[in-house]
Amino acid sequence: MHRAVTADMPERRVVITGYGAITPLGKSAHETFDRASAGLSGVDYIRSFETKGLPCQVGGEIDDRWIDELKDPAAQRLSKFSSRGLKLMMIATAEAARSAQLDSVLQREKIGVSLGSHGDNPAIADVQHLQRFYDGQGNWDMKGLMETGGYSFLNFFRRKPDAATSLLSMQFNCKGPNLSFVSACAAGAQAVGEAYRLIQEGSADLMIAGGCEATLNFSGFIGFVLIKALVEKYPTPQKASRPFDRKRNGFVMSEGAGSLVLEDLEHARARGAAIFAEIRGYGDSADAYRITDTHPKGDGALLAMKGALDDAGLDVSDIDYINAHGTSTVQNDLTETRAIKALFGDRAGKIPVSSNKSMLGHTIAAAGAIECILTTIGMNRSIILPTINQEHHDPKCDLDYVPNEARSQGYRYALSNSFGFGGQNASLCIGRFEG
Repeated sequence: MHRAVTADMPERRVVITGYGAITPLGKSAHETFDRASAGLSGVDYIRSFETKGLPCQVGGEIDDRWIDELKDPAAQRLSKFSSRGLKLMMIATAEAARSAQLDSVLQREKIGVSLGSHGDNPAIADVQHLQRFYDGQGNWDMKGLMETGGYSFLNFFRRKPDAATSLLSMQFNCKGPNLSFVSACAAGAQAVGEAYRLIQEGSADLMIAGGCEATLNFSGFIGFVLIKALVEKYPTPQKASRPFDRKRNGFVMSEGAGSLVLEDLEHARARGAAIFAEIRGYGDSADAYRITDTHPKGDGALLAMKGALDDAGLDVSDIDYINAHGTSTVQNDLTETRAIKALFGDRAGKIPVSSNKSMLGHTIAAAGAIECILTTIGMNRSIILPTINQEHHDPKCDLDYVPNEARSQGYRYALSNSFGFGGQNASLCIGRFEG
């Protein structure tokens, strides 16, 4: 039931009581963090489809054996409906649910789901198969298609982002609010931010929130190739993603999933749940500029970061670390740097800013959730993850990007940025839990 926020009934505090991830770097959140803290890369040559002749041949893939090894047997009943991305999300959420002891919560109508995802892209073999039943004159042989088979109606569900959210709620018996986000690179962060707002206002006590992406097939890849968004020059796959470096020339497409359990603080205390961090604020915005470009001055990014700070009731002097969007594209890294300078002024050069995408590649809808998780783990371990492949100084990108090696440094408050293709922006303010 919706609870109106009044002076006598203030907004509730929202904490993180569980998290899980599967990424090109690791089968779990902590394995991913450990390998990232060692400065390792999960990027390699693409194996899942033929890339010969393409200007980009690298990506961040998850080994199919990891999925087979980690998938929950209970999820098998839903597997035939599930996109590859959702299967990754099931794995990440199982980890998050275990750490949050989610099974112990009896009021399942108080648990919601908020998911950023885009569903499966069509496989080339499926498109070729369907074309056999079209005569080129406007006529489809539906009888032949249905009798011959070879194309499953289940593809319909695998391509629907809202189906993924429904299936996730079925798997984990969540009967509360159910939200789907399809906002490109901002989707995972928006899913976390909107879940935070629902708990704040009393519409849910707990939310499974995060994002997943597994569109690294030819039909998903080729669009980014055609608009020249992907990296085309790299000495090795592991050096292809180089955010803020002068020789950056495009992002690396990856797959993965990140899942968080967000919870009302008093509810978490009442059931004795472990608390890993607190979501202090959330800001979102639109560039309202171009479908393929961020605003050159970083106006939308600035609005999102300022919104997160204002929502948290914090000042620019309070932020100790920024987990940057940092895609390794020429434009994004420059505009994000400009936005940070515009917001933080003289402090901008003193705040560590690093990009997890230098090691993971860009997991698109999953990125904001994964980066929120890595920020949380780093906060608890007093480690700032590095931006690897910092080899050539860019005078226009002149902040402290934590070059090449992780840094032992505690931080109390952090911003985690996600700026989506087409100008959709989200920023999360994460704080160390202090009772």
